Amino acid sequence: MSDRLDGRVAIVTGAARGIGAAVAARLAELGAVVVAADRDAAGVSRMVEHLRAGGDRAYAYPLDVRDTAAVEATVSTVELDIGPIAILVNAAGILRTGPLTALTDADWAELVDTNAGGVLRMSRAVAGPMRSRRHGCILTVGSNAAGVPRADMAAYAAAKAAATHLTRCLGLELARDGVRCNVVAPGSTNTAMLRSMLTEEYGLDDVIGGSPDRFKLGIPLGRLAQPGDIADAVAFLASDRARHITMQQLYVDGGASLQP
Repeated sequence: MSDRLDGRVAIVTGAARGIGAAVAARLAELGAVVVAADRDAAGVSRMVEHLRAGGDRAYAYPLDVRDTAAVEATVSTVELDIGPIAILVNAAGILRTGPLTALTDADWAELVDTNAGGVLRMSRAVAGPMRSRRHGCILTVGSNAAGVPRADMAAYAAAKAAATHLTRCLGLELARDGVRCNVVAPGSTNTAMLRSMLTEEYGLDDVIGGSPDRFKLGIPLGRLAQPGDIADAVAFLASDRARHITMQQLYVDGGASLQP
């Protein structure tokens, strides 16, 4: 049994930066043919150029996962021009923070439509071809906030919880067809998204050590995750080494959520 992904076509959404970019790079390193998708067309093109410079097979696709027609067209084009999709990684996501009482309808709609709706659209589009081939792997990058209440993150947490349960339910529907669906749930990870939440009163030391006024325990391992830590977990679940794992949620948060 190998962790190699040689020749397998893998779509990674949200691949222009952060966790998505790290996942794309890790899958390419393992031999996958990476289709990097992101609504940041310039950013995803730069990322793919970097992968190609290292000898990897990678393709850039500008894509907004909120656009059903664009999602379906992209999946069809990839299947026709590059090859059968074996792996989907739903890593596209956005963050809005603040008290629920101040949350606008527009922010709620965008959070849910991107973080959960994007998972629905992408997973639905690849599920049919995967089911017909009786092989495939769908992975969603969730969040430990989906299972642990977080102050000022209600909408984000709710959207990630929806994406998580959607993915696991889809795994049940597709299990008899040989398609596996799992979730990787990061905690605080050293990305631009995390850094956008920091203030003079709440910095990295508070993220790691804990912040009682925010009801956050901190990280027992005493370090932030790096995007590569999340990518390694995704790569494992995408590989044949995880062939008997489906409908699971793997927390990669240094123990911050104290999950059983």
